[in-house]
Amino acid sequence: MDFYFLLISLFFPRITLIVYLLQGWYPDNLVPNWLDVVLGVVAPRILILIYIHQNMGYENIWFVAHLVVMILTYFGGSRETARRRRIRRESE
Repeated sequence: MDFYFLLISLFFPRITLIVYLLQGWYPDNLVPNWLDVVLGVVAPRILILIYIHQNMGYENIWFVAHLVVMILTYFGGSRETARRRRIRRESE
């Protein structure tokens, strides 16, 4: 897998998938084309994890890094999310 794909998709997964799709640089995978599109729109980080698993295995540091970022992103690991929750509780 391309180093730049792994690095940029860590921060901007949808943009990376769109650019790589338009350029024809998509990583080798066993995912059907229709599922590439659906997961790219709905859950791009999961699609990238599938690519990393198929090409490099799950014991790779990139897989772990993307998994950690996905968990933090989906479960509100930022200060902004905590601030919004606190403001919502105070207004109720």
